[in-house]
Amino acid sequence: SEMEEEHLFSVIEEQCADGIDFIIVHCGVTKKTVNILKKLNRICGVVSRGGAFLVEWIIKTNKENPLYEKFDRLLDIAKKYNVTLSLGDGLRPGAIADACDNVQIGELLVLSELVFEARKKNVQVMVEGPGHMPIDKIAQHVKFQKKVTKDAPFYVLGPLVTDIAPGYDHITSAIGGAIASASGVDFLCYVTPSEHLHLPSVEDVYLGVISARIAAHAGDLAKGIKGAKQLDEKFSRMRKNLNWLMQEKLSIDPEKFRKEREKYKLKNKNVCTMCGEYCAMREMNKVFSSL
Repeated sequence: SEMEEEHLFSVIEEQCADGIDFIIVHCGVTKKTVNILKKLNRICGVVSRGGAFLVEWIIKTNKENPLYEKFDRLLDIAKKYNVTLSLGDGLRPGAIADACDNVQIGELLVLSELVFEARKKNVQVMVEGPGHMPIDKIAQHVKFQKKVTKDAPFYVLGPLVTDIAPGYDHITSAIGGAIASASGVDFLCYVTPSEHLHLPSVEDVYLGVISARIAAHAGDLAKGIKGAKQLDEKFSRMRKNLNWLMQEKLSIDPEKFRKEREKYKLKNKNVCTMCGEYCAMREMNKVFSSL
């Protein structure tokens, strides 16, 4: 309740003046969406830090969110410094059971209205999305977002497709991210193994980024993005030819590839320890080359 409107906008302008390219602003947390939240029996309530700050501020002051009420001022700042607004989902679902509930959709509808206001002033804008969401709801939600925002770029945090895998949320998010990417999202936020547990280490960040890149590439394959299929085909030809050096160069994580190969002192460098002397590809190459 101590937050002052003027201070909020001055900090935003200061950061924009510093040269940032985009800024996440939780404009969809409004008195109306907070009232919807109060009536819901959400399992995990509000899991966004920015969203939680604003919900508390609105409840304690009974005032409207300045980022929503004075959105024109925010647009003026963004335009002045050529900053893209990322309309954050401060009320995103933090549990599978909360996905696509009235408060999440209510916030998205508010954000869709703000997208149109931003476009009127020629301010670049994108929309942030969930969050925790089961596999069967992801494609439908992406299509709904694209429809109500008239195809605004969609930026998703995962989505995480299950709640029960702390320590492995780079995997739960990569599964959701691949489906979301194939369904039309434009920007994946990486999630680390330490999500829900602790601040990420350098290794956590590395694993999170690699996982998100795998998800994005899987989505590119599904959408027929130029170059994606060709890369897989080239890699597979190198695999068939047992060309380990080119496989390393073409892989999404060459360092990991090399280290895994170096773990074992292979007498025969043409194979790996999975099949060893019974390597199917090596034997088939021999058989078919003699035909």
